[in-house]
Amino acid sequence: MRKATIRIRRDTEKALEQMGRRFVKHWKSGRATEDTLEFESPAALFLVLTPKRWALVERLQQNGPTSIRRLARDLERDVKRVHGDVRTLMGHGIIARGDDGNIRVPYDVIHAEFDLHSVA
Repeated sequence: MRKATIRIRRDTEKALEQMGRRFVKHWKSGRATEDTLEFESPAALFLVLTPKRWALVERLQQNGPTSIRRLARDLERDVKRVHGDVRTLMGHGIIARGDDGNIRVPYDVIHAEFDLHSVA
């Protein structure tokens, strides 16, 4: 089972350090069981995962691999807009193109975790 975790990390240095440790661990073991997608703020996350893009990811999770045209029909959206959303999500590793040319979510589970800390 492949899992992706979405995190918001404001401390860039700490995030880079932890990503480096995870990379070395997975490189030495030869396998990765979890990918981490990190954003520096909620605003950065929501620029990528807009409500329409989230619906796109959910539809792909429900229906499995499909073409962009079919996905646009299923979502009742314009093909050009869906194509743009697919490119953005692919650029962030949230969806991928399979060998057959269809797009898919390469994860069985996408987990999001957010912490909001008080100043005091």
